Amino acid sequence: MVFSSNIFLFFYLPIVLGLYYLVPGKYRNLVLFLVSLFFYGWGEPAYLALMLFVIVVNYIGGAVVAARRQAGKSAKSALVLSLALNLAVLGYFKYAGLLLGTLRAVPLFAGISVPDIPLPIGISFYVFQSMSYVIDVYRGEAAAAKSPLCFGTYVAMFPQLIAGPIVRYRDVAKQLNSRQTSQQQFADGVRLFVIGLAKKVLLANQVGALWEALIPGVGALSAWFGLAAYSLQIYFDFSGYSDMALGLGRMLGFHFLPNFNYPYMAKSVGEFWRRWHISLTTWFREYVYIPLGGNRIGMARNLRNILLVWALTGIWHGASWNFLLWGLYYALLLVAERLFLERMAARWPGMLRHLLTLLLVAFGWGMFYFTDFGEGLRFFARLFSFTATGVHERNLCLAYLPILLLAALAATPLGKRLWKKFEPSPASGVLQILGGSVLFLLCVASLATQSYNPFIYFRF
Repeated sequence: MVFSSNIFLFFYLPIVLGLYYLVPGKYRNLVLFLVSLFFYGWGEPAYLALMLFVIVVNYIGGAVVAARRQAGKSAKSALVLSLALNLAVLGYFKYAGLLLGTLRAVPLFAGISVPDIPLPIGISFYVFQSMSYVIDVYRGEAAAAKSPLCFGTYVAMFPQLIAGPIVRYRDVAKQLNSRQTSQQQFADGVRLFVIGLAKKVLLANQVGALWEALIPGVGALSAWFGLAAYSLQIYFDFSGYSDMALGLGRMLGFHFLPNFNYPYMAKSVGEFWRRWHISLTTWFREYVYIPLGGNRIGMARNLRNILLVWALTGIWHGASWNFLLWGLYYALLLVAERLFLERMAARWPGMLRHLLTLLLVAFGWGMFYFTDFGEGLRFFARLFSFTATGVHERNLCLAYLPILLLAALAATPLGKRLWKKFEPSPASGVLQILGGSVLFLLCVASLATQSYNPFIYFRF
């Protein structure tokens, strides 16, 4: 079940909200836990037991770590065991096929059979979220959850279960135990959800359809248009989902931290990653980069840490060598910025730094998309070819140019700034309701006619 579907919008969500607000406050975690299990089981019933296993392992792990800390004993072995079980689950379902397939290429292991292991939806998100809980308890930065239901609700909560953001337990612990709801908060949640839905349905799906149509084309023009379309698609697809998750959280009384901050406004690669998928970069910074020494150690070891963190970031995204290449590509760019590029670029005009960042990020998305190296190399060769683009592709580019320009404009904070100037007006409330209603109706009408409606980050 996806947020941008009629069954979610007109069946699941109204029933969930009705049940949630009808029951007394002390039973709301139970309702939220059960409806979240139903949400996950709708598409992945076979893997409900796996998610429950992860919940039990980490709840017990957190409890044991907390008990040993309270008794003044070392909790490291309990932490290591908990992390090992989490990584074993993630490693088996996500990377076993890749590792066995790689071994099979070696003559000595040519007879190895490679099983087809389906990837449970959202496993990278809820496993990383669970791991952060045990680590925070070990560090003394979070108290262990007293109630297994409370912890289960934290892991399984349907707004952020499938594609994040990765929510740290310490950020929502108080809200899990006691949260306040209000009409204003609920209205803010609806507004955020509709904005996210519009990003997904009216922008991401549209430019994504153009990208799919241009992949098999010829000529540089269609390749550049396609790369721009995919760069916008992945942004509006993922940030749209994140906005919907934040909006749903608000409707239920939770405040999740934002996951995006206009990343395409960045003027360096480092700034881009401080603005994109903030919950993931924060996770790797706090649980990998800083424990390795961060930037407090010598330059050589600091550069090693950057390479390691970004190799892991790439692998986190998928069991394919292109994701590792993509991670190492960003590692090299960040190392270059640390060594010389940032100082050199500081003398350039801001617009030039912005355009260079956009170009480097777009190339990165090309690596990210193509799991087949041959197909990816052919596409990158097209970007710099002198082959003429076909008539059909040129017509597609011209037809989609207005939506591309609109999407590019929507990726900037211009609309937000203009609204802030208008917001004090007495008519702003009415306009907000009317605008939101129109956007929602447009989304529903578009969903009725669209067959292209994927969520890119569901596969991670």
